[in-house]
Amino acid sequence: MSVGAPRALASSGQKPITEILHPLSAAEEPLSVPVGVDKQEVGLTNGTPVETSSPASTSSLFNRLQLDDDLEADVRDPYADSTEMRDLFVTVDDPKKHVSTMETYITYRVSTKTSRVEFDLPEYCVRRRYQDFDWLRIKLEDSQPTHLIPPLPEKFVMKGVVDRFSEEFVETRMKALDKFLKRVADHPVLSFNPHLNAFLTVKDLNKRQGLALLSKVGESVKHVAGGYKLRARPAEFCAMGEYLDTFNQKLGTIDRIAQRILKEQSEYLTELREYGGVYSSWVGSEEELRRPLEGVAGCVTTSCGALEDLGDNMSLDFLPVLREYVLYLESIKNVLRKRDQSQAEYEGRLEAAILRKQEDRTPMPLEVEKCQDKVECFNADLKADWERWQSNKRHDFKQLLTGMADRNINSYEKSQAAWESLITLLQDKQTEDKTSETS
Repeated sequence: MSVGAPRALASSGQKPITEILHPLSAAEEPLSVPVGVDKQEVGLTNGTPVETSSPASTSSLFNRLQLDDDLEADVRDPYADSTEMRDLFVTVDDPKKHVSTMETYITYRVSTKTSRVEFDLPEYCVRRRYQDFDWLRIKLEDSQPTHLIPPLPEKFVMKGVVDRFSEEFVETRMKALDKFLKRVADHPVLSFNPHLNAFLTVKDLNKRQGLALLSKVGESVKHVAGGYKLRARPAEFCAMGEYLDTFNQKLGTIDRIAQRILKEQSEYLTELREYGGVYSSWVGSEEELRRPLEGVAGCVTTSCGALEDLGDNMSLDFLPVLREYVLYLESIKNVLRKRDQSQAEYEGRLEAAILRKQEDRTPMPLEVEKCQDKVECFNADLKADWERWQSNKRHDFKQLLTGMADRNINSYEKSQAAWESLITLLQDKQTEDKTSETS
């Protein structure tokens, strides 16, 4: 793809990123009011803000958000969009262990290919450690408070259980970091964030200066709603909250049962190995049964290997995805809380302004209009990110469940093939015995 003029945001379709003023920025330019709307007449006469959300009930909206609905949307693969529409590609790979007198840590190679004019070069390659990814996420959350920031894998989620420098742990974390960065790079707004640009291009982030400006963007929502109380969350966002609670319960139940299955499989595997060892030791005292006994021992060994692979796949592939989405739910709930805070601030300021207007007929303060714009911005961004998250979730869980089915089938097929070969062996042995008896 050739490098051209700055592209418009996919979410807006109107202006290049450099021309867009975020409603939560520190700038004080007056915000426009829709044509035909009097600035002095905002909200209802009783002080209640105008409800712009869908009139559908919470229960009906919640039903539309169930896990097994929207079959038509399920058919659509979020990653099936034509590659030529994308202009930023990132990859996390090649983990390396670094040992110094002060600490031991892992770095990962972050490779970037792009045709965007915001980048000086078409390709970059830098090394990053976990705390650098954490820095990026914090910066994105501070500068883009209205958007859903993908979660990072927890730093010490397996502390005390496995070695965090083990090959399995590092591989699992690398996959999670790669997914995190790809989600950010594919986002129509987050991918234009200057902090992401610095993360992808600067060799040493500690030497990077001048990125504090955008952190001010989120300051207006960090301490809002002081003294204000939200009257009622709009129905569509109530439905989101209910869906998140239900989904979280489902994931928690699956995770709890899966952990119990893994524990029982581990105990069964120990017994199975001991069981196979008995047949191996039996061979020395039963020469005439050597082939059948060795065959049984071999079948048990094959079954042990298949079961061990099944458990490893659940630990390294299945459970991390569940945990990622548990963390995702917390991220969405955090954005919902910030949205509610902005709405509460708007309602409080609007009510106070209406009371002042009734007393001395003062015009509606500009700060009320800005608060309204903040709420509308939160609503629009959260809805767009919600749809994107739902699409990604459908894709991820279809892939996850399909992979789980394939691995179970492969495991049982290995065991079945081993035991079927034993039957053939025993039948051949029986035929040989009959022949020798006849002769």
